[in-house]
Amino acid sequence: MGPLPAGMAKVLSRTFFALHSHSRILSHLHSPSLERNVICTNILHNFRLTIGCTSLVRMYSTDDKRDIYELQKHAQILQTVIHKNKEKIRNTEQKLRRRGENLVKDFHHQKQVASLKIKEKKAIVIKDILETKSKVKEKIEEVIERENIYTIPNFLCVARIAMSPYLAYTILQENYQLALGLWLFAGFTDLLDGWIARKWSSQSTKMGSFLDPMADKVLVATLFLSLTWQELIPVSLTCLIVARDVILVGAGFVIRYNSLPPPRTLSRYFDVTHVTAQLAPTFISKVNTAIQLSLVGSTLGAPVFNYVDHPVLQGLWVLTALSTVAAGLSYVVSKNTYKYIKKR
Repeated sequence: MGPLPAGMAKVLSRTFFALHSHSRILSHLHSPSLERNVICTNILHNFRLTIGCTSLVRMYSTDDKRDIYELQKHAQILQTVIHKNKEKIRNTEQKLRRRGENLVKDFHHQKQVASLKIKEKKAIVIKDILETKSKVKEKIEEVIERENIYTIPNFLCVARIAMSPYLAYTILQENYQLALGLWLFAGFTDLLDGWIARKWSSQSTKMGSFLDPMADKVLVATLFLSLTWQELIPVSLTCLIVARDVILVGAGFVIRYNSLPPPRTLSRYFDVTHVTAQLAPTFISKVNTAIQLSLVGSTLGAPVFNYVDHPVLQGLWVLTALSTVAAGLSYVVSKNTYKYIKKR
């Protein structure tokens, strides 16, 4: 309870003073020297003061109770407002929580949708790439002519290439009789594959136009190297022949690369079923090949029939060198030694 008002405090002090005086008067009632009416008058006055003080106290108490009641009423109102605000805050929290959960769900959903779209686009891109690859392959197939390479002349050419290392081995072992027999067999296969290719058109292939001279060059180079090792053929002549053949083979690979349409890959480059060019040896080159084979055969027979270093062999050396140079120049001068195979 707060401090008393100034007026009320003054009344209370006067009341307590009156009561104190009343107690003193009562103590003197038995005194014969005081008059009774004065005493009674003082008692009545003090009694009235006491009643007024009591009323003021009661009034103050009533006002205090009213203030307390008002405070309690305001407190109840505040509690009601706080309770309502708590409910609003709780509802707002629930709404925010639901909104956050919805946002998370929407994010995951959008992520899944984006992932599915990416997968679909990836599948479409892969499909487009495969379709484009297929179309390119079809166009390449239209440009490049495929042919059957499994023919008898081609097998005979491969046989000559395969037997060349063994023929060189027999020469190094100085088994000239067997080497001479193998050389005759190789020459026979060379004549036979040409005759078959000319006789039956189904056996003539553009692959054979490249494979036949390749087999001849491998056979001739192998024989010249092995015979030079045995000192039956001059080193200078062998170097001339091998150098020319290496240049011609390299030119063949260049022609293959230039005639191959893009994309140029190793698998397509070495795919012999894809014919992109056709070689046509010159007449001088054919004559040179015949001279070279004659020199090799004569040299193989020299140890067998004992005419090593015969002047005829030396004349063949010169003739072979001249024909080799002439054949090499013919490939440079002539424009019909090869042609590209294009779409028909």
